[in-house]
Amino acid sequence: MAVLAVIIPVLMLGVVLALGRYEDLVLPVDEPSAGTQPDPSDPSAVPPAVPPAVPPGPAGTPAPSP
Repeated sequence: MAVLAVIIPVLMLGVVLALGRYEDLVLPVDEPSAGTQPDPSDPSAVPPAVPPAVPPGPAGTPAPSP
């Protein structure tokens, strides 16, 4: 039983690593070249949103505690 407790996680780790390698082979990542424009539908190509300029809220509590 103790041998199974050691062998099964090692085998599961091997399966996960093998699936990662398989995924890299099946779904290759295409790097965009320097001269092309980024795809606007790609979320990583959109710049982060700037928060609106609003005045800060009140400092502290609205009324002192009794």
